[in-house]
Amino acid sequence: MAAQRVLAVVAEDLLHKLQNQNRHHLIFMDTQNALIIFVRNPVLGKVKTRLAATIGDKNALTVYRHLLQHTKNIIKNLPVTKFVFYAGEINNNDIWNGYQKQLQYGNDLGERMANAFKELFKNGFKKICIIGSDCLELDTEILNAAFTALSNTDIIIGPATDGGYYLLGMQKDCTVVFTKNNWGESSVYDTTIAIIKENNLQYLPLKMLNDVDTAEDL
Repeated sequence: MAAQRVLAVVAEDLLHKLQNQNRHHLIFMDTQNALIIFVRNPVLGKVKTRLAATIGDKNALTVYRHLLQHTKNIIKNLPVTKFVFYAGEINNNDIWNGYQKQLQYGNDLGERMANAFKELFKNGFKKICIIGSDCLELDTEILNAAFTALSNTDIIIGPATDGGYYLLGMQKDCTVVFTKNNWGESSVYDTTIAIIKENNLQYLPLKMLNDVDTAEDL
């Protein structure tokens, strides 16, 4: 009888785990659209280093926390599946609790973005956009417009005033756009557009917005 009770408990525990897995799967595939958010953990001296050179590490950390909260606010009601990709270790107790959490991996920013897109395409998503957490001018309306536009183009891209981009989306695997670029330079957007054209891909630009990287951007 004791052995039967043990088996019953084991079977009940296994059933509970399977039910949780199925529930997670249903949530995961609730929409064919996905938003990737690239973030860093808000650690003193580790974020917004160019900004910190002018306003100090503590103030830079305060700005970055504000940017993270702004990003969370504008994506909250977006009807897509959201994935937070961390540079470094995943924080299991932060403002992103309740979101899908993943680690970035790759030798540079381009590889890390490409790997994130490939993973989500492999999991069945059809329209995928990526953003960072640097743009106070980005809002929910622009994000919705980006996903809508992907019905009519291969790539959607939002140019930033510093020569990079604040958003890039695609409706098929176009991760070639993340190659051959000097990340962090003012040529990133122009180089990306050149790669898009070289590969005969269609693209639509969003309006230009300002990223917060230096004191002049505040």
